[in-house]
Amino acid sequence: MKTYQELSKEELLALKAELEKAYEEEKGKGLKLDMSRGKPSVAQLDMVMDIFDVLNSDSDMISMEGVDVRNYGVLDGLMEAKHMMADMMEVPADHVIIYGNASLNIMYDAVSSAMTHGVMGGTPWGKLDRVKFLCPVPGYDRHFSITEYFGIEMIPVPMTPEGPDMDMVESLVEQDDSIKGIWCVPKYSNPQGYTYSDETVRRFARLKPAAGDFRIFWDNAYAVHHLYDETEQQDKVLEILSECEKAGNPDMVYEFASTSKVSFSGAGVAAIASSKRNLDCIRKTLTIQTIGYDKINQLRHVRYFKNFDGIKAHMRKHAALMRPKFETVLRALERELAGTGIGQWTNPRGGYFISFESMEGCAKAIVAKCREAGVTLTGAGATYPYGKDPRDSNIRIAPTYPTPEELAMATELFVLCVKLVSVEKLLEQMG
Repeated sequence: MKTYQELSKEELLALKAELEKAYEEEKGKGLKLDMSRGKPSVAQLDMVMDIFDVLNSDSDMISMEGVDVRNYGVLDGLMEAKHMMADMMEVPADHVIIYGNASLNIMYDAVSSAMTHGVMGGTPWGKLDRVKFLCPVPGYDRHFSITEYFGIEMIPVPMTPEGPDMDMVESLVEQDDSIKGIWCVPKYSNPQGYTYSDETVRRFARLKPAAGDFRIFWDNAYAVHHLYDETEQQDKVLEILSECEKAGNPDMVYEFASTSKVSFSGAGVAAIASSKRNLDCIRKTLTIQTIGYDKINQLRHVRYFKNFDGIKAHMRKHAALMRPKFETVLRALERELAGTGIGQWTNPRGGYFISFESMEGCAKAIVAKCREAGVTLTGAGATYPYGKDPRDSNIRIAPTYPTPEELAMATELFVLCVKLVSVEKLLEQMG
């Protein structure tokens, strides 16, 4: 089989005509499918509807520590909720604070507080001439939106299957005291689905930052989001807090997690895990910021899942719905694009995304053609700071939300658009 790059101009023109005809037929189907974000499907949300049945007007609303959850008190979360989230993050419960429904909100608060009041008594970042963040790429667009919002300069760091390029991370962090943080999705990363190797985690823990207020923003969003039930098919990541403590850097990490894709994305439970000193500083802010987060929802989640084993059992149900969708996309990519030379993709074992690399200069055109024919993808460039992919090649595929039937149609269109745009690019290069 020839790659597209090996085809003659005449062969490319003939293929272009064939692909254009197929594309017009796809446009005629009137598709309206959304694959723009990694959202749970309706079927996944339906699985947890009975969480509303665990509390009612006759329920005991007293926590394990004797707190009436309907009233004020317990600013940093119910103890039973701390234990549940701590087990998910593999940290001690006394290293956890429970927030509201979204870990993204905690990350925003952490950056905002550092900008206005500094980190642990340090100079507020907003009073410094320059503040920089390292951003593994491709990465999570909402992370980048936070740092961009606060005017923080973002420095791209290439991702590898082992995690961020640690030679680059170490060199930058240890020489430049204006670098104050790094965004990390250590397990089933967004969008590639990579998991940081043990050595990568240990190198993070051993960092010697030039900035004393440098923090690793460890977004463990997919801690329990495996696609496969067998242990040997599940990725594992070293627990970063204990590694930092061993390395003499106990305060260097903020770890975030939530049940957003475990229970309800709009009504879950979110948490931060960190050192005692970091948490003590955070609590001082919380006393001013809130009278307390939703303890009724915390209690509801604990009584529904009961413990971490309950969460793991529930996540196996998620995997049963998600796995066939990922496999549908991967089979189509392999069947239609393997050996063509016009695309590469990741094959994740968990998380919510597949990362696709097109030929250079093609991603925006592929996404635009998909949209024109009725399939909405994440905007090309979104996985890079400022929305600028220097190669214009990365596309994030989110298979979870469509039904299996919709996903098959969307993937067929996507592959067609990849082929058509690639042929057009090659013809353009031929002049």
